[in-house]
Amino acid sequence: QAALVQSGGGWVQAGNSLRLSCVAPRRTFGTNHMGWFRVAPGKEREFVAGIDKSGSGLYYADSVKGQFTISRDAAKYTIYLQMNSLKPEDTAVYYCGATLTSIATIPNWKAYACWGQGTQITVSS
Repeated sequence: QAALVQSGGGWVQAGNSLRLSCVAPRRTFGTNHMGWFRVAPGKEREFVAGIDKSGSGLYYADSVKGQFTISRDAAKYTIYLQMNSLKPEDTAVYYCGATLTSIATIPNWKAYACWGQGTQITVSS
């Protein structure tokens, strides 16, 4: 599948907010579940949030519930990750991905066949 294109991110002080965007090819957007993952220094890829292909199912890692919000704009073939009250431990490279597999595998990065280029988020204390 064609790659996803990410934007947003950067450096922010703790307590502030950022929003990431991920644009998918039209065919990918309508047929894939999509998700956000992150890779922190020295750690493995971690599920952050996911949204099913209908847009009605939203899924979050326990570590970001109530802090991050995933959403989408179907007209723009774009998903978003709104990140509020950022903490230094949120520092990571964030990736969006797309998967054709089942909803049950949304939190599993190995189920994803298509990825964005990655975006560095650095949260300073």
